[in-house]
Amino acid sequence: MLLGVNIDHVATLRNARGGVEPNVVECAKLCILNGADSITTHLREDRRHIKDEDVKLIRKELNTKLNLEMAMTDEMQSIALSVMPDAVCIVPEKRQELTTEGGLDIAGQLERGKNFVKPLVEKGIEVSLFIDPDKKQVQAAYETGAQFIELHTGTYSNTFGTDKEKQSFEDLKTAAEFAQSLGLKVNAGHGLNYENVDRMHEISGLYELNIGHSIIARSISVGLPQAVKEMKDLVK
Repeated sequence: MLLGVNIDHVATLRNARGGVEPNVVECAKLCILNGADSITTHLREDRRHIKDEDVKLIRKELNTKLNLEMAMTDEMQSIALSVMPDAVCIVPEKRQELTTEGGLDIAGQLERGKNFVKPLVEKGIEVSLFIDPDKKQVQAAYETGAQFIELHTGTYSNTFGTDKEKQSFEDLKTAAEFAQSLGLKVNAGHGLNYENVDRMHEISGLYELNIGHSIIARSISVGLPQAVKEMKDLVK
């Protein structure tokens, strides 16, 4: 499996004082130098952490895969087609949420999804849909023409170590297998950390894990290079 490091919360810390430190681009470079296979940024509609300029600078200054998480809006589609990240992951957004609370209901907006995905794919951008581990959502994701899904691992992460872990993990495994049978590539992420990430190896064929908060939190204690190295060792 590959490791994509989400650097949103580097920007959260920077924005807390309104200055330029920590430098988002330099931190992204450190992640790549220490084993990350790609950089993920979520350009939210309210710009609460990552800013437009961050995305542009990462695209310009880093010779590495850039994965842009974004809402399914005309504005974000236009930005993606301008910046041309290597990949986009389409996620749901609520202004009041602290972090993404669940997967995208693509089954409930399939035609809109098809129209949104098509121009991105035509420009050579890999498109992933961030969905819950539900066969109905997997089938709809496939019908949009996207090449990837990213399974929302939040329920698994929240139930890890409880009597509900078995079922939440089986849901992920079943959804991944179904997606792969359709020809979709499968990523996973949300809430994964140094304790619960190991079970992802039990899901055959996972392509990439996108992990952010846990790595940035760990970096406060051991430094960003070490935090990335430790997670990379667990993922690979």
